Amino acid sequence: MTTPITVVAAVVEERGLILICQRRRGDRFELKWEFPGGKAQPGETPQEALVRELKEELQVSAKIGPELYRTRHRYPEMEAEIELVFFAATLGPETMMNRAFERIVWAETSELPGYDFLPADRELVERLSTAKIDIRNSAPKLQDENR
Repeated sequence: MTTPITVVAAVVEERGLILICQRRRGDRFELKWEFPGGKAQPGETPQEALVRELKEELQVSAKIGPELYRTRHRYPEMEAEIELVFFAATLGPETMMNRAFERIVWAETSELPGYDFLPADRELVERLSTAKIDIRNSAPKLQDENR
């Protein structure tokens, strides 16, 4: 049995909206929606991996808060199972720049089920949309809250 691949994702809430991203056309799982993040590299903590991924994908710094949810999923297209760890996160003051996605949207939690999310994300989407997980009280505070 292969070791699961650790994937980390950020649940970012600002002004009552959640940041979601659509995979690019032509990529694996094209046009599916997800939370920003990616694979952890050897030697990285999940939090370090998420800070790196957010910088690579969105060109922003981030403060990573508590773990919100964890799941395992096996995609038929992939050899190894993934362990997906979602963290509350707050983005830094930089202007976000899309470096990796078809589209980026700030969505109401109640609207999340209407997006075609990756299967591994769907349980968290359901929990967020029904307030079983309250991101507003989990997001880390930045030193400078002038946003």
